[in-house]
Amino acid sequence: MADFFLPTCQGYLLKIHAVPGARQTAVAGLHGDRLKVKVASPPEKGRANEELLAFLARSLKVPLKAVQLTSGATSRAKVVAVHDLSPDLRSRLEALVTNG
Repeated sequence: MADFFLPTCQGYLLKIHAVPGARQTAVAGLHGDRLKVKVASPPEKGRANEELLAFLARSLKVPLKAVQLTSGATSRAKVVAVHDLSPDLRSRLEALVTNG
C-alpha cells in the first residue's frame, strides 16, 4: 500500500485526491499514492476545501485548527497538514483507508 501520508516534526502531511460535488463526504480508497475523498460540497468559493478539512478533523479526532490546507486550493490534488503529535495518529490515518 502506498503511503498517502508523510511524517513531519509537527504531525503529518496528507496527499489527497478530492472529488467535489459527491452525494456525501467519504473516503473512497486510494488514488495512486493519494487518499481519495469524495466531498459533498461544490467546488465554489472554497466550500469543498472547508468541507474536506472539517471531514478530516472529524475522522482523525483532532481539532479543526489542527488541519490546514497547504497546497492545491484550486486543484483536486491537495496537500493537507495535520498538526498533532499523538502517538496513535498514524493508526487513525491508516484506519481512514481500511474503514473508509
